[in-house]
Amino acid sequence: MWIPLSTVVSAVGDRYKVLKDEQWELLELLLPKSQGRVGRHFANNRRVVEAMLYRLRTGIPWRDLPQVFGPWQTVWKRHRHYAGDGTWDRVLTALLTLADATGNRIG
Repeated sequence: MWIPLSTVVSAVGDRYKVLKDEQWELLELLLPKSQGRVGRHFANNRRVVEAMLYRLRTGIPWRDLPQVFGPWQTVWKRHRHYAGDGTWDRVLTALLTLADATGNRIG
């Protein structure tokens, strides 16, 4: 059973909130839109992306993702899909271009 991220964030502060709202608004524009299969609910993109970033930051195995992020299999499959279809490459290119244009650093 997973708990909505908003519930946990309000209950324990920002522990599991990886992205600021402004960061998410930029990333959301770069991600593929929902193409969920018939009969299947498309998992919340922000929750899944925050889970990927949380895992990257902490170095934990996929199976050890906190339940607040939902099923680890969903996060793993979406990560594999984004890596395979070039989504992450497009996101990185866009973020680097924006950072160069504004004189900011990423990281």
